[in-house]
Parts: sequence; structure tokens; C-alpha cells
Amino acid sequence: MPNHADRLTPERLRRAGEVFTAAVARAWWMAHAGHAPGAALQALHERHAAVLGEEALAVALELFRADDGDVARRQRARALLEWQVESRAARAVAALDEREIAWSRTAVVTLPWGERLPYEQAPIAIANAGDRGRRLAIDEARAALVARELAPLRRERFARERDAVEGLGLAGGYVETFAEVSGIDIRALAADAAAFLRDTEALWHELFAEFVVRGGGIAAGEATRADALYLLRGHAFDAHFPAGHLEPEILRQVREMGLDPLAGGRIRLDTADRPGKRARAFCAPVQVPDEVHLVLRPQGGAADWRTFLHELGHALHFAHMTPGTPFEDRWLGDHSITEGLAMLFDHRLHDRGWLARYAGLPRRVVAAWRRAAAFEELQFLRRYCAKLAYELVLYGGGASWDDLPGAYADTLGAATRFRYQPADALVDVDPRFYGARYLRAWQLQAALGTTLTERFDEDWWRNPASGPWLAAEVLAHGQREPGHDLAQRVTGQALSFAPLVRALEAMVA
Repeated sequence: MPNHADRLTPERLRRAGEVFTAAVARAWWMAHAGHAPGAALQALHERHAAVLGEEALAVALELFRADDGDVARRQRARALLEWQVESRAARAVAALDEREIAWSRTAVVTLPWGERLPYEQAPIAIANAGDRGRRLAIDEARAALVARELAPLRRERFARERDAVEGLGLAGGYVETFAEVSGIDIRALAADAAAFLRDTEALWHELFAEFVVRGGGIAAGEATRADALYLLRGHAFDAHFPAGHLEPEILRQVREMGLDPLAGGRIRLDTADRPGKRARAFCAPVQVPDEVHLVLRPQGGAADWRTFLHELGHALHFAHMTPGTPFEDRWLGDHSITEGLAMLFDHRLHDRGWLARYAGLPRRVVAAWRRAAAFEELQFLRRYCAKLAYELVLYGGGASWDDLPGAYADTLGAATRFRYQPADALVDVDPRFYGARYLRAWQLQAALGTTLTERFDEDWWRNPASGPWLAAEVLAHGQREPGHDLAQRVTGQALSFAPLVRALEAMVA
């Protein structure tokens, strides 16, 4: 007879799931922060196999299908099922992820004149290369290395991930499964993104001509993604965003809005440079809410300020979640929310008053900076709208692997007017439609920013009542509800691109 004591109950699944999720988070943090040579992901998946097996999926499915009308329980059941689907996909590609981490730490880009550059430093080197010939050479050498060594690995990864998800038989295909378990109508969002591209086409042509053609001296048809990395770096403003002021000024701002920026020691800052630390900054919630790491590899100038603010928004979210709330609310759910909070903070670099008070920008510089920030903001928004369209092709299964590089370069190029390297077609992808979370996050931060301004005035970011309100209404709840429901509850607004268009137009007025 079966031993009912060994049966996997929902509560046991939650407890074991949190242990497993925290272990994976710690492994990723150690590897990407340069504290460990790699992440033993396969071993972790094997050690915690009970939370990834057929019984675990069956428990999650049963909860999801047992709709009793309780909205909170329904959302937690959806989050639990989505986590099961993502964890199974992650298990299928764990060996490949380990190989990619190890490869990224040791890969070297060899330039035509013999100079050798660690792969992880290539984006930083490109962004800081004032000599256009040098940055193009670095990017060409980097792309050749990617095409030769990393792209085949990524191709196998996406094939395994798609097979693992579609093999569950939850919906008609990968895209449909994502929509079912996330609650996000991905095709409707893509349609809205296409409309945003149309609505901002004239403004983008204006800003592109100003910052790329006239400002950068680059013919419109010749501009590349490498040029974008350099131009978006904002070198002309470096003196106004000194490295030594970054942490003290940003932490001062958070204190002035009534929040402890380190959350009583739960948030740990890591802004030192070290070998093996990846170029892309990140926030690692290793224990929610008790241990949250903000990791930044400095690149210089305003980019570091923006990135620090972004990751601090994540960190404040994770570190202020109410202890003891369900696993699903603290670790899972709609990551549009944490990304929206991160953007709420990084968008302070668009705010005249914030720029004057904390960065100390003179009034004459603020207008020029805001226009440059609008160029950057619109480039990123259009880029992510295009990425979503491309990823629907990637995950939809209708295109052959050999067709994807051309589709990627054409789609991203048409939206941004920068030429993209076809070799990056499987590298420049945030897995499992995470780019959709970013687009919804842009919308959410706009709604939250409007509400904070209405409640606490235009300088809400230094109003000591705004932080406690934000903590009580948003941070403490984790991700217990989808982003569109949070927007309705807290702001009374639906998620939309319209406020983003208005904000961009105001920045260049």
C-alpha cells in the first residue's frame, strides 16, 4: 500500500520549492558575481528532484484547475504552475546553462591586431570606445566568437526548452503555454507594441538624426548596435555623474523618501570590480526578504547611476516583502511588478528636480540631459517591442533555425535603425518571454509614478511619507497579483503605452 505520509501535498511542495529556488538563486549569484567558477545547476536539480517530478506538476495542475472563485488562491495556483513549467524547462537546459556560464568566464575575444579581451568585458569596451574603428572591430570579433562557439550552444538550449514546455501538453504550443500559465496575452501585448512603434516613428527619426547622424557623425544606414552602445553611454555627461557620489546620493534619496535603503542589512551592495563578474548588473534575492544582493560591475558615468537605481528598486522590493507570506507571493508571480519598481527608481534620472538635488546637474545641463535620456528611453522601448515580435517567431516554431539570424537582424534593425549582428539571434534573448515583463514594467512604472505625484507632489521621491506608502501598498505584497491588477488596485489605471508616449514628448519639448 502507498505510504500517504510521503505524498506530496501543496504545502510540502511550497516548502521544498522555496528551498530549491533559494539554492538555485544562490548558485547563480555566486557564479555571476565572480565568487565561484560556475554554478552546479545539474546537481541542484537532481538533489531537489521531488519538486520537479510528475507528482509536483500534478499537484500544481490540480490547484490551478480547482477554481473556487477565490482570486488570491487562483493567482497563487497560477504562479505555482508557471514555476513548475519554468523549473522543468530549466532542468532540461541546466547542463547547457552550466556550460554557458563556464564559457562566458573563460572566453576571449581576439582582435585583428592581436589584443585579447575577456568576453565579459567586450560590452564595456565597446561602450567606452570613442574610436569607431576600434568598437566596430571589437564587435566583429565578438560576433565571430559568438557565432562559432556560443550560438550553437544557445540553439541547443532553446530547442530543449521548447521541447520541454510543449511536451507538457498544457496548451497548443510554447506561446500558448506561456499565455496560459502566466496570464499574459502575449499576442495582444505584441499588437500594442507594434502600435507603439508606429506612434513613435516620427519622434524616433527626429532623435536618431540628432544623436546618431549629426551628434555621432554616422550615416543613418551605417549605424550599428555597437555604435548604439557607445552613444547611449552618454560620455559627454560623465563629469555630472561622478562615481564617488553614486552610492551616497542615491542612498540619501531613498532615506529622504522614508525607506531604509539597506533594509536593516538585508540588502548587501557589491559595486566593486573583479574578474569573473559579469558585465550586466543584477539583483539576486537569495533569501526573500532576508538576503538580497545588488551586484554592479562599474562602467562609468550615468549608466552606473541608472543601473544602480534600477537594481536598488529590485532590492527594495524583495527586502520589504512581508515575512511569512506564501512562497508564491515572495518568489513567484508576475515579474512585471519587480521590474516596474526597478524602473520607477531608474526613471528618476528623467526627473528635473531629482537631477538637480542628487546629481547636482546645473539647470543648463538638465534640458540637454533629458533630451539625451529620451533618446535612450525610446531606443530601449522600440528595441524591446521589436524583440517581442522576434521572440514570437523564435518560440512560435514556424521559422527554421537557419532563418532566425536574418529575422532577428531585420526586425531589430527596422525598429531601431541600428544594424544588428545576426550572430546574436539566440544570444540577445531573455528566455521565456521575459522581455514581455519589461514592456509591462515600463507601463506599470508610468502608472505608479503618476499616482505618487498625485499623492505626494512632483518631488515625491523626497517626501518622507511616500516610502512608507509605497512599502505598504506595493512592496510588502510581493507579487501576489499580476501587474495589471496591481495597477488597477493602486493607481486605478490600466497598463498602457500611452503614458510613455506622453512622457517622451514632454522630455523633448
